[in-house]
This record gives sequence, structure tokens and C-alpha cells, in this order.
Amino acid sequence: MGPADTWDTMGDWLRGVATTLDREPSAIVVVSAHWESELVSVTSSAQPTLLYDYYGFPEQTYEIRYDVQGSPKLANEIRALLEEAGIATTSDPERGLDHGVFVPLKLMFPSATIPVVQLSLQALLEPKLHLEMGRALMSLREQGILIVGSGMSYHNMAELMSGREEIVDSDQFDQWLHETCCLESGARAERLANWIAAPAARSAHPREEHLLPLMVAAGAAGNGAGERVFSGRVMGSTVAGYRFD
Repeated sequence: MGPADTWDTMGDWLRGVATTLDREPSAIVVVSAHWESELVSVTSSAQPTLLYDYYGFPEQTYEIRYDVQGSPKLANEIRALLEEAGIATTSDPERGLDHGVFVPLKLMFPSATIPVVQLSLQALLEPKLHLEMGRALMSLREQGILIVGSGMSYHNMAELMSGREEIVDSDQFDQWLHETCCLESGARAERLANWIAAPAARSAHPREEHLLPLMVAAGAAGNGAGERVFSGRVMGSTVAGYRFD
């Protein structure tokens, strides 16, 4: 979508993410906007396939490979942590990693040597639940496991495809999101749980599935303030990425 260089700035940032980490992750857990299930689901295959869950793209985009290992052991640990927090789960040994997982990871960790497990959104898309999911998984970070929320901070496809050079409501929502994510954990969680009250909230996210992965990542964070580590323009909109230590 968009001109050939539409995603170059974001791609360059993703390629540099690994260099900003204190150490290489022992494993990666990715919450993608592209998987919803009635029960929170975890991929449990030791050798996950790839799910090319997009259409209308050039043929070579369906030949992308990211031959990474999964981790049934980590999948079981994730389920145990979530169940202990009262969140019902299931495992899925058949589902492949979708493009919300393999596309960014291919740029971030191109060697594909770090085990990857994907976690679904819960289909009711309740923000407080997804913050709770993150809190339940906080202890994984002590094992050197990287938790990645893969979505998009602005995701109104009708506006993105409109050809407008500047989407004003994306700037309004981006300012609110920046102020919110850079708060310490308690105030941050309260504002994220009530994101619908933000300026241009429903315009920025007609459906909130692309915002909720950020909430899982924020829920898994420590008490300190978040940091905006990426900001750019995509198809007329302002988009951003955040890191929580």
C-alpha cells in the first residue's frame, strides 16, 4: 500500500531494535492484532508455519520465509500464568505465525534463532482484560523473554486509503497516546483502559484490535514511564512505537 518507500522509515527502525536491547532475548512472545479467539490462545507448535493472512500483494510476498522455532514449554508457562490470573486459555498447535509476527521479526531478528510464541487477543476486545494479560506475563521478562505488541497506533483503513496527505485525527490521537504511554504504570493503565475517551479515539481505531497489543505490552511493564521510540508518517497518518522497561 502506498508509494514504494511508504514503510522505509519504520523498516529502518525495526532493523535497529535489537541493538537497543541489553541482551539478546531468550525467547519472544508476540501479541498480534491479526489473531482473535474466544479463549486467549497460544501457539504451541515446536516448528510453527507461517500464515500469509493478506491478499492482493506481489507474488514474492507469499514466498517470505521465517523458519523460527516455537516453544511448547513456554506456551504452557504462558497458559499457566494467565490461568493463575483468572484468564481462560487454550493452546493451538496448528496455527502458523501471522504477518503481524513474521514481518517485523524478520527485520528485527533476521537470523530466526530465537524461539517465538504467538499470543492471541481475546475476541471481546476488552482493554482492561488485555492490560491484565500483560500483568500476568510480567514475570517472563525476568527470564529475558521479550514481549512484543504488534499492531498499529493509527488504523482507520478508509482514511489510510483515501490518499489524503495529512490525516488530522491521527495527530490528535497520537498526542494523547504519547502523553499516556509516557506516564508511569498506574496512570498509564487507567488512561489506556479508558482509551475510548481520547481525542479522535474511534476515528483512529474504528475497531480496536490494532491498539490492544500495545495494552498487553504496557501491562507487562514495570512501574516506570514508557518511552516513544519511533514516530513517523505512513500514508498521511502519524504512527508511533513505544517501549516499556
